[in-house]
Amino acid sequence: METETKPTVDFSDDFPKFTREMKKTHTILIPDMLPRHFELLRHVLGMHGYHVEVLKNEGSKVIDEGLKHVHNDACFPALCVIGQFLDALKSGEYDPDRTAVLITQSGGGCRASNYIPLIRRALKAEFPQVPVLSLNFAGLEKENGLELDLKFLLQLAYAIFYGDLLMSLFNQTRPYEVNAGESEQVLGDCVSHLKECFSNGSYHKFKRNVLDLLKAFSKIPVKAEKKVKVGIVGEIYVKYSPLGNSHLEDFLLAENCEPVVPALMDFIMYCVVNNLNDSKFYGRRDKTTPLFAVAYRWLVAKQRKVLRLTEKYSRFEPQHEFEHLRKCADAVINQGVKMGEGWLIPAEMAALCETGTENVVCAQPFGCLPNHIAGKGASRAVKKLYPRANIVPVDYDPSATKVNQENRIKLMLATARENLQR
Repeated sequence: METETKPTVDFSDDFPKFTREMKKTHTILIPDMLPRHFELLRHVLGMHGYHVEVLKNEGSKVIDEGLKHVHNDACFPALCVIGQFLDALKSGEYDPDRTAVLITQSGGGCRASNYIPLIRRALKAEFPQVPVLSLNFAGLEKENGLELDLKFLLQLAYAIFYGDLLMSLFNQTRPYEVNAGESEQVLGDCVSHLKECFSNGSYHKFKRNVLDLLKAFSKIPVKAEKKVKVGIVGEIYVKYSPLGNSHLEDFLLAENCEPVVPALMDFIMYCVVNNLNDSKFYGRRDKTTPLFAVAYRWLVAKQRKVLRLTEKYSRFEPQHEFEHLRKCADAVINQGVKMGEGWLIPAEMAALCETGTENVVCAQPFGCLPNHIAGKGASRAVKKLYPRANIVPVDYDPSATKVNQENRIKLMLATARENLQR
């Protein structure tokens, strides 16, 4: 009887590396942040030979696992991500000898770009054979990154555009649906349809696919009533992740509100344009600068197409155009402020207030300096521009209780409901 051999692991740099052969043998775990987006991204990664699973585990045990290996002053998102990885590996569902983990890196000055050393240190203590992969466009972790080519990158971009549109349509429909659960059903059908489009190569038929999504959600019967709209801005992880923000969107829906969540592609374009701003403001120009310029023009054109189609062929309000966000930022803060989410946070707050979403939750990890300066600190300047702005900063960290977080938001909602009645 033959015995199964374990995959060979390269520890040449004191940590395991993900080799090309591991694509066939390993399951790659990614932390949950945007459920609809990540399901599409998981499918795209699978088309390129990567067996990926999006983690859904959460609760106090996940946070406790993170606290075992990460100092609570490090970063709450890092604690959540590492806690999810370790809790999943300890669950018995995955063979550590055939499992890897994946994290994205923006390449900026935020601590998020330094998660990988923290993850490796935590894994080394309990699962030293598990390699860590990086998905980034900043040239980090070259030996432990995904093998990306132009087609792969385009598919990832399309998946994010479709995910942003689905998120927007769902949030504009679910609070008003006549038949409970119909929005969730249509959302699932749309995700399945898009997966099929990626599989058969029709994902690039952008106009047709966007119109299909608009048509599907337009058929859902809705009630003609006004509800409080609440925008969600802040640090990229806690803004989107149900684990990181204590299911903020679900809480707002339970409070009879409409959540308004900015597009993930805005953050991608923010990272791209910051490379161009480095050249403009600081003279930091290299061979990649023209490539970022080409990528930015392509992304702007695709985004404008989605916005035009949404405005022309549906009853839904389109998300904000990124070039307009840049103009909103210039009214509040300089675009050279780019640590963490930097100028993007006040830009999103201003754009939301400008289009009638005057109630805003600024979600931030406790102790995140860029968010406290560019988010909480800039809110006063936004309120000067938009006197009706109703902005509440909410800290998320291991010691913050969900009750206190929700109470702060409820105080903001009380003011929002008074303003709506007026």
